[in-house]
Amino acid sequence: MSEPAIELRSISRHFGAIQAVDRVSFTVQRGAIFGLLGPNGSGKSTIIRMLLGIMPATSGSATVLGFDSQTESEAIKPRIGYMSQQFSLYSDLSVRENIEFYGRIYGLSGSHLDSRRAAVIELTGIGDRMEQLAANLSGGWKQRLALACALIHEPEVIFLDEPTAGIDPVARRDLWDLLFKLSSQGVTLLVTTHYMDEAERCTDVGYLFMSRLLVLGKPEELKRLPSVTPTDCLRFDLKIPHPAEHLQSLRAWPDVRDATLFGERVHLLVDKSLTPDLILQRLSQPAGELSLQPSDPSLEDVFVTMTRAADKAYRSGGNETHSQETSAESIVGNDLFGRSPHRESAVHESTKREPLPDKSSSFSGIRAILIKEFFHIRRQPTTLFFMFLVPTIQTIIFGYAINTQIEHIPTVVWNMDGRRSSQVLIESFESTRRFAVVNVAFDQDTFDSSLQSGRARVGIIIPPNFSESLINGEQTSLQVLIDGSDSQVATTAQSSALLLGQNLSIELAKTKGEALQLAPARNSAGQAVLSVDVRTRILYNPDLDSSHFFVPGLVGIILQLVTLFLTSFAVVRERELGTLEQLFVTPVGRSGLMFGKLIPYACVGFAELVIMLVVMIYIFGVPIAGSIPLLLLLSFLFTTCSLGLGLLISTLAKTQLEAFQFAFIVMLPSILLSGFVFPRSEMPLPIYAVSFALPATYFIDILRGVILRGAGLAELTPSVIGLSVCCVVVLVVSIRRFRKRIA
Repeated sequence: MSEPAIELRSISRHFGAIQAVDRVSFTVQRGAIFGLLGPNGSGKSTIIRMLLGIMPATSGSATVLGFDSQTESEAIKPRIGYMSQQFSLYSDLSVRENIEFYGRIYGLSGSHLDSRRAAVIELTGIGDRMEQLAANLSGGWKQRLALACALIHEPEVIFLDEPTAGIDPVARRDLWDLLFKLSSQGVTLLVTTHYMDEAERCTDVGYLFMSRLLVLGKPEELKRLPSVTPTDCLRFDLKIPHPAEHLQSLRAWPDVRDATLFGERVHLLVDKSLTPDLILQRLSQPAGELSLQPSDPSLEDVFVTMTRAADKAYRSGGNETHSQETSAESIVGNDLFGRSPHRESAVHESTKREPLPDKSSSFSGIRAILIKEFFHIRRQPTTLFFMFLVPTIQTIIFGYAINTQIEHIPTVVWNMDGRRSSQVLIESFESTRRFAVVNVAFDQDTFDSSLQSGRARVGIIIPPNFSESLINGEQTSLQVLIDGSDSQVATTAQSSALLLGQNLSIELAKTKGEALQLAPARNSAGQAVLSVDVRTRILYNPDLDSSHFFVPGLVGIILQLVTLFLTSFAVVRERELGTLEQLFVTPVGRSGLMFGKLIPYACVGFAELVIMLVVMIYIFGVPIAGSIPLLLLLSFLFTTCSLGLGLLISTLAKTQLEAFQFAFIVMLPSILLSGFVFPRSEMPLPIYAVSFALPATYFIDILRGVILRGAGLAELTPSVIGLSVCCVVVLVVSIRRFRKRIA
């Protein structure tokens, strides 16, 4: 015998305390149609996901085409096809685009892709709907499209998870005709279903109940099991007018083992002592209206018998739970009103219940809605985090980090005098607390580089004759260059420098004595003037236009906002729709899947950047003083980092609402702590340290440096290094968290 296509060996899977699959073992031979049956929640989909390698098993093992499903799943995927329980192709793509997409995923191209496309179109009969959007197809045609995409690469095994759920009987029959044709061509099919008529069409069936495999074999063999029709019992098919009215009375007969309604007939399992004549006699119906014929057991009889035995054994163990009781009764055979045949007293009670009182009003149902909403809130940890922790973070940031009083402005000093008077002048600047000397320059290049790179916002030039002019009573000029890219900082620096010059001149005037009719200093024309003439000059933004400060930073914030939300929402949306799970089953690589999603949004982000730069230049009148190629290159680096953040969010969020909440949490500090609005130098040290972890911090410095100050790569090196480190860390963490698995 050839190697089986699928083999499970005591495979189990649990989710916390919930046992989804419990030590299931079976084998599927090549070319077979294996039906895996069971009620909802019995573990059918979980078994398929473990076989596909997108969900790890808790214990046990399984092989598909000779490969281990857990350790060699990537070797399995090129040779299998998969139809998920829900339609999981791309609704906004046409039929043709979906088929060609999955063909390319499996490496098909050119004439090979054309021939395979033609083959699956002919097989599924979907040729006249090629240009129709998948969203506009009916249920049956959606399943045909899903089957075409699963067959495009000629798989050896196809997994179909409830392929006929939700489609009409004609479409079900057509789909099964296709499956029979595939089986005749040697393709192995594993089909999950809870329809008994579909089970009859399978070559082999296995029945799951409460996570365990109850019975396994060929349909005809299972029907002949002794436990299905015991030797002391007979089966009859009773045709009677209004059969539903007689069902409960038939079940009450002591020699009736089972009575089940099938359309206008009742299937009976009775003791041999209950002869047909006795049955007709007890019913007291006119002979012409009754028909009683011997019948063979169906697969439903098999599964009902096995389920009842398993349920009885389980209950006797003392482990009964409400959910399991409900699952059992859903199979055992409830009547038309969902009532259990074993609870006749409950049936009679239900028929006697009084009508509900009429309480309709504009506030009717408010209590039920309130309770439901509180349950929703309690079970959404991200919403609770968003509701309580985020406002706390906002309060801390606004209360401590945002300080509109500008102090300790980074300052570079070029002291060409070097004597005591010039040192006192520098100390006077620092004692105002408005200026903080961060660098001392000894040449013009160092001085200019400090301002251009943004390391210093103010530059003070003390002339060589500063001390000598003060001693001789001559006016001396002090040049203060101010970076105008931040209008708040520039205004504060300018007013503080001018006020300091006036105060120093007044102090010198007092020492000389106004009573002696002496001026503390005179200009070249001999007129009395202030001793220290502070001459300020605004660089990069002479008019202190606030748009020059905000618009470049706004470019960075909007670029991060667009790319972050686009990526995170796109990936999470695919997870919600099931298309991401469908991709996990294909042989597409993890990096290929990730970068295939990121690159299109990178192009969108780049186009968004160009649009914002055009608006900045021609509407707000902010020219780019530096290198445009350098700006675009570093913008691409930031875009990549933002896309990585979006991907990271998509690995954390399960729904689009959660993705929005996580994205908001990322954007909030990016706006408030990056220096976009408030100077970082005024923030408390812990919050200032946090700002270094934000990619927007470095990119806003780069934008203002290139656009306003004309800074080059050398001046921007610290920001470029910081942004690069953030980008690498974000991408590495995102790739490590992004797995081709759903659990």
